[in-house]
Amino acid sequence: MPGIPRVHGRRAGRNSVTGYNGTGRAVATIRMKTDDINDQTIASLSRIDENLAGMGRDRTGILNATIYIADIAMRGEMDGAWTAWIGGDPAHWPQPAWLQSGLARHLIEITVIAAV
Repeated sequence: MPGIPRVHGRRAGRNSVTGYNGTGRAVATIRMKTDDINDQTIASLSRIDENLAGMGRDRTGILNATIYIADIAMRGEMDGAWTAWIGGDPAHWPQPAWLQSGLARHLIEITVIAAV
């Protein structure tokens, strides 16, 4: 479908951000040689920032976030990084949801929907 803005991903067949009808959808997964959920969360959130910037937007426009986590027991550890990143202004807080997922090589994957 023509006219859909896309920011190409780092691998073939994938986009980092896709926009349509006033919204953009972004994803971040980081390959890291660490089992530290905090480090992976910070790196993934940084990638979300990069991906949204590719659409001319920033995290204040995020409407919804889905956070896939390898072990839901780690949510408390990653939540500190999330809270620091999203900031203290409730006007910019998205609606997040955490889901446990059988991620193969990552502890976390984050997808967001943002107004663009």
